[in-house]
Amino acid sequence: MKHDLVIRNGWVLDGTGAPGFQADIALDGDTITTVGTVHGSGREELDAKGLLVTPGFVDIHTHYDGQAVWDSHLAPSALHGVTTALMGNCGVGFAPCRAEDRDTLIELMEGVEDIPGPVLHEGLNWSWESFPEYLDALERKARDIDIAALLPHGAVRVNVMGERALRLENATSEEIARMRAITAEAVAAGAFGTSTSRTISHKTLAGDPTPTLKAQEEELIGLAAGMAEGGGGLLELVSDWNTPDPATEFAIVRRVAAASGQPVVFSLTARHDRTEAWKELLALSGEAIAAGLDIRPVFPPRPIGILMGLVGSQNPFSGCRSYREIAHLPPAERAAAMREPARRAAILSEDRVAGSNFPLITRLHWSRMFPFGDPPDYAPPREASLEAQAAREGRSPEEVAYDLLCAGDGSAFIFAPLTNFADYTLDASAECLRHRHAIVGLSDGGAHVGFISDGSFPTFTLMHWSKRGFPMEELIRRQTSDTARAMGLADRGVLAPGMLADINLIAEGELALPPPRMIHDLPAGGKRLIQGARGYQATIKRGQITYRNGAPTGRLPGRLLRRH
Repeated sequence: MKHDLVIRNGWVLDGTGAPGFQADIALDGDTITTVGTVHGSGREELDAKGLLVTPGFVDIHTHYDGQAVWDSHLAPSALHGVTTALMGNCGVGFAPCRAEDRDTLIELMEGVEDIPGPVLHEGLNWSWESFPEYLDALERKARDIDIAALLPHGAVRVNVMGERALRLENATSEEIARMRAITAEAVAAGAFGTSTSRTISHKTLAGDPTPTLKAQEEELIGLAAGMAEGGGGLLELVSDWNTPDPATEFAIVRRVAAASGQPVVFSLTARHDRTEAWKELLALSGEAIAAGLDIRPVFPPRPIGILMGLVGSQNPFSGCRSYREIAHLPPAERAAAMREPARRAAILSEDRVAGSNFPLITRLHWSRMFPFGDPPDYAPPREASLEAQAAREGRSPEEVAYDLLCAGDGSAFIFAPLTNFADYTLDASAECLRHRHAIVGLSDGGAHVGFISDGSFPTFTLMHWSKRGFPMEELIRRQTSDTARAMGLADRGVLAPGMLADINLIAEGELALPPPRMIHDLPAGGKRLIQGARGYQATIKRGQITYRNGAPTGRLPGRLLRRH
């Protein structure tokens, strides 16, 4: 028998968490037809001897809502073995949207997810107003991965309430009914659910809070009811858990889940200011699941941190007047200008915070800022901090940071972990990995293009945690069948006959993460941080090889997924 593609002699980790085994895999069209011994030949064959053969990864938390409109290659996720991505998280997105609300939604996305406004203005063609029309627009473009979309609550609220949504006013019963109908329509058309944000960290570019911040319980129940009426979906939530405490806020989520019968996923990070709250939320999730409510946390496998440098969108001195005078120069020229003694003295004497437009600037402390080297170190020891280095050298942390940034061609980065590193360990992420119901995610692929590069989470998870006692079989399961089932997808995430032919061939011993680099490939000449990976010998999407050794083959078999 002649198969379309045969993978020979690989070590198969099938996505179920079961022990690995050696086998061949035959693919015909977009489907796996054999896992075992393949006697027939393939029109194309891959020798996987010595390689891990895994399902393609499913990333449940990305923000490709804009990039998917203009780009067929959804990097960085596609560079890290991801073959399916769910976007529309955190309540932000671009549909539904009336023409007069376009600027509002762009400013919200720019502020919340750091995707520059000029990029979005040029890249979005706005061939839609309703969410079903947005899905139709997405469906017209070929891609290297499958994408699925959540309906963003922020866009729905602005569409229904206009300026009142931006003023955080309560929705009336009539407005809730309209939101419910929009949600039902979107889910019936193929949305995988809806997303909302209740965190003060999410702001527009002007610093205004996200319009969903204070949405009442009745409104959330209305959204969830709309999902049920449309055929069922997933409610994705991010919250500060401050109203007035995690248990009270979580009780609202429980009531929403109970009233609608729909699953809920929520972002779970170990905050540095409330170091025990994540443990309480993990326990509350476990209690809810035991009670029959499908409420699961999504956690990061390493610190979520920002990269500050001259080539990025922010650095510790961006707010200084004397720095702003040279900020237009290319990084190498700017670094040279910063090394001039008079300029150095001026910048170091100025207030770094007063002139900054970076909302996170007040959360940054020298004790949690580190040189970011090659290879990147995502779990540096306390003594590597800029504060500790300054103490050893008898200098101020500002001087250490300044000299690091302006050395050489100005390409150096400072790494500043914001979550999951309160005690200078990754113990919080490890505990979540041990929790059966916690979901690995929060890569934010497609977002934070100027100062966060976490699309590499899948590769980091394999590299780091497999060396620290976590079986590779389980790390694969957590990023394949587990995330696929959380999305409601039963056709992928497992290597078995009849399943979708989404596959990675991985040289485990060669897995590596090079430092992120800045490239200029966005619309309007926009720049973004991109981090590739080494060790992926091939990625197969729907039976077609889309990447070889990290390079795209030009094949674009990816589709828009519709839940129903």
